[in-house]
Amino acid sequence: MFETFRIKAQAVGAEVHRAATGAAALDLVLAVLGREGVGEAPGERAVWCEGPILGPLVDREALVRRFPGLSFDVTREQSAGSRVGITEFDWALAATGTVAQDATDPRKRLASMLPETHVAVFPAARMLPDLDALLERIDPTKSRYIACVTGPSRTADIERVLTIGVHGPKKLVLIAVDGEMGVA
Repeated sequence: MFETFRIKAQAVGAEVHRAATGAAALDLVLAVLGREGVGEAPGERAVWCEGPILGPLVDREALVRRFPGLSFDVTREQSAGSRVGITEFDWALAATGTVAQDATDPRKRLASMLPETHVAVFPAARMLPDLDALLERIDPTKSRYIACVTGPSRTADIERVLTIGVHGPKKLVLIAVDGEMGVA
């Protein structure tokens, strides 16, 4: 199922990785931060909305020393001024190359929608075949806001001129993590 997901996600412009462990996924996230030139200057910053997958592995102080523009305080201002946003997603849908999360917490939406590069980490074990399978697992009394992300943001005007990144990130980096995760 992962191969189908990878093909579909890459077809819509996402960069896709698979990590054997949470530590390997963390290394991939740090590589993206380095590649994107995260720093203290406006437009170079990053926000990280921690979750159960990488949260236990993150040494906040060490990461902020390495990437001075990195913040774990996810606010509208921090997110809007950031080049990179890192979040954790709950599921992935193989049929469309989509990642999905319960985004009731607005920090997840801010970190995933406002920066120009979004890094989405998700458990490979939570890969589902399609949207129908996802809808069977969602409890609407607990999840008030479900976000589904398929590729970088794109739109086209009436003349069919494609523009990337108008309503969200220009780049989407997806990292599937193997093994058991703390995600419910």
